[in-house]
Amino acid sequence: MQKNPYLCTMIYELLIGLVVYALLFAVTVQSSRRKVTAMQERLDKVRALQAQQLAQSAQSIAQNEAKIMELESLLKKLGDENSLLRLELEEKKATLTYNNKVAMIEQEKRQQAETAIFASDIYQRLQDCLNSGRSLTNNDWMKLTTLVDSIYTGFTEKLYGLYRMTEQEYHVSLLIKIRIQPKDIALLTAHSKESVATTRSRLYQKVFNKKGSSKDWDDFVLSL
Repeated sequence: MQKNPYLCTMIYELLIGLVVYALLFAVTVQSSRRKVTAMQERLDKVRALQAQQLAQSAQSIAQNEAKIMELESLLKKLGDENSLLRLELEEKKATLTYNNKVAMIEQEKRQQAETAIFASDIYQRLQDCLNSGRSLTNNDWMKLTTLVDSIYTGFTEKLYGLYRMTEQEYHVSLLIKIRIQPKDIALLTAHSKESVATTRSRLYQKVFNKKGSSKDWDDFVLSL
């Protein structure tokens, strides 16, 4: 029986199409899995940073102080009885006391850091640019990055570890960190105020995978 060339061609094209579709489907699934994994890793890093900052906050210090007072009260009531329980309570008290000391040191370091930034040459250069209506040069950005990273250890690394941002996005975040106002950020980066606002809210959405305001991103950057 003679084969129908037209039918054979159709079957061949159908098989090719099915193979191509299967390959595309496999690539799409793999790509989606990578995106989900990358997103989860990013969110885990964000949560770790937020947990660290919360532990160093004034609110956390106050809560620890209250817990320490409760433990001291329990220890007084306990007297010499139940030595094992006494050791456990003493250990908890020592841990809370240590955590508070670390948190207070970090708070003091941040206060001194801001003083150091405001007294720096690059900050004065930045103010001169604002007064004359000029944006920062590449050399200025390099000096500012070096200064911020020397005071807030790993700041740049933390940012790029969360999201591979563009130069503009990084510059905006860098200026937020040294408490420059949005209208001045626009001038120093040679962008409009609207563009700067969009950049900040977009960064929050990309990093946290949910919508947020430009202020939400500012608060996050300041907490690093």
